[in-house]
Amino acid sequence: MANYTEANIRSLDWREHIRMRPGMYIGKLGDGTMPDDGIYILIKEVFDNAIDEYVMGFGKNIVIEVADGEVEIRDFGRGIPLGKVIDCVSKINTGGKYDSKAFKKSVGLNGVGTKAVNALSDNFMVQAIRDGKTKVAHFERGVLTKNQNIAKTKETNGTRVVFKPDLSIFKKYKFRNEFIENQLWNYAYLNAGLKINFNGKQLYSRNGLKDLLEKKTGTEQLRYPIIHLLGEDIELAMSHGQQYGEQYYSFVNGQNTTQGGTHLTAFREAIVNCLRGFFKKQYDAKDIRASIVAAISVRVEEPVFESQTKTKLGSTHIAPEGQTVRSFINDFVSKSLDPFLHQNPEVAQSLQKRILQSERERKEIAGIKTLANQRAKKANLHNKKLRDCRKHLNDKKTKEEDKARTTVFITEGDSASGSITKARDVQTQAVFSLRGKPLNVYSLTKKVVYENEEFNLLQHALNIEDSLDDLRYNRVVIATDADVDGMHIRLLLLTFFLQFFPDLVRNGHLFILETPLFRVRDKKDTYYCYSQEEKLEASKKLRGKPEITRFKGLGEISPNEFGAFIGEDIKLEPVILNDETNIDKVLSYYMGKNTPQRQVFIIDNLKVEKDEIIEEEVEAATETESTKKAARKSKSAATAAAK
Repeated sequence: MANYTEANIRSLDWREHIRMRPGMYIGKLGDGTMPDDGIYILIKEVFDNAIDEYVMGFGKNIVIEVADGEVEIRDFGRGIPLGKVIDCVSKINTGGKYDSKAFKKSVGLNGVGTKAVNALSDNFMVQAIRDGKTKVAHFERGVLTKNQNIAKTKETNGTRVVFKPDLSIFKKYKFRNEFIENQLWNYAYLNAGLKINFNGKQLYSRNGLKDLLEKKTGTEQLRYPIIHLLGEDIELAMSHGQQYGEQYYSFVNGQNTTQGGTHLTAFREAIVNCLRGFFKKQYDAKDIRASIVAAISVRVEEPVFESQTKTKLGSTHIAPEGQTVRSFINDFVSKSLDPFLHQNPEVAQSLQKRILQSERERKEIAGIKTLANQRAKKANLHNKKLRDCRKHLNDKKTKEEDKARTTVFITEGDSASGSITKARDVQTQAVFSLRGKPLNVYSLTKKVVYENEEFNLLQHALNIEDSLDDLRYNRVVIATDADVDGMHIRLLLLTFFLQFFPDLVRNGHLFILETPLFRVRDKKDTYYCYSQEEKLEASKKLRGKPEITRFKGLGEISPNEFGAFIGEDIKLEPVILNDETNIDKVLSYYMGKNTPQRQVFIIDNLKVEKDEIIEEEVEAATETESTKKAARKSKSAATAAAK
């Protein structure tokens, strides 16, 4: 038995604790393929301080530059007091927000933010500029390396922070500008009038959450003009669209609560109560909220979140001893939305039409849905189609931290699913096997999801029939062959998710699995290459003539090899919906009727494939010619020897 003595007791300093337990401070680490990965939380922690200065009325501009894995954020607020610059970024529980009433409705109240960024960065620099003087300090992984004296400057007041995440913690990380820009746009919408300059591009909002909905949905997709309501500590924008499901953007004190919380629950309830009262009919809550698209922002004093990354509000009261979140939001919706609808009867009429349409569609699907559920049970889903992971098979209710690690691969054909099944981590990775090419569901109604056996079983496997809240896997990965048929299946699956379950994509759950196209090897070394360029580089590294294998199907890759491609170094390409993405236009272009524009696009992009084919043919011809020359040389040598 191991000894347990005083020698086993350790006290970690702030830096050691953050580096040893980074998840306690920034959530999951990740590599940048998910919008809530740690490297984006680092940006947020610094940016929140700049936002607080704007909210306090100091500085209307914030500049952020991201390049080569390094981030620079410059605000034009008051600047950190020069004598406390080092303390503010390296002493835990140190900050200027604890005794200020103005900061009570801020997110960053725990005094940890920039300290975590400092400790988790290879290099961290902070500069404060105040009234013609500046103070600069440099750190490496939280350790002070350069403490410059206070000096004179002509720069405008404010704070500059430059950092580069630590590669030993954020392995093989890569910043994706799409995620950063979406994050920054949220700041712009929640702080109307603020100008954010991101890598030379200006982000600005005049109308707050109304602009957010317009940008994220496109007004042509909405059934009626956006309803925009403002109150003290609350802002609301809403409409109904053409999409399936409910689409919400919720915020607390400027924090994007992607997992919702008490404020979103209260809002969903308040909408139902208000509209039932206005129309004087007990419409089903599902019909009222179907196809809704809405954004809500509240300011809460001393908010309580359910995790360090603050993605779900747990507070039940607006203030520690004040009104409940539920009654506050219900009161606001009742007193604001009801009179708005009375004053705008054309909006009320369009809203009611949308509710009645949802009611008809729900009743139409009801019978089919029952039969589909019965078919799913008879199909013995978990034996024939889905090879589940043990995290789900062993637990009646999977813990959130375990669920975050789960992945399901959607494959086509026995050979592909067989390779992945043998190579996977059975604890956290599941495999769903499709039979043949899926149906093109563009422009079809959700009725087809229940009528089509493959799609019906897929939605049951993912558990997304009624709500994405019950999604069984954190990552849904499309894994198809690297050939024309594989690409077609990938497009058909993307169409299915975008058409009927767009929130699964919006919330960052859908990915494409990247597997190597080539294996280049000799007797000593093996390289797996994901492009022509990598293949040529690998060929140059190996001496002599290497053996080159082109993987066209997943089934061609042995399970032993496949394990490396879906393990720690898995390459996943996230499917990202930008604010500008109009789903209907995208699907119409790629999956609708064969338009002249699409024909031109295909012809133009075929050039890449042609170039690859030509290059392979040249290589093959060169190899053939080399073989012929070698044979002729060998024959000449043999003739000479015979003579």
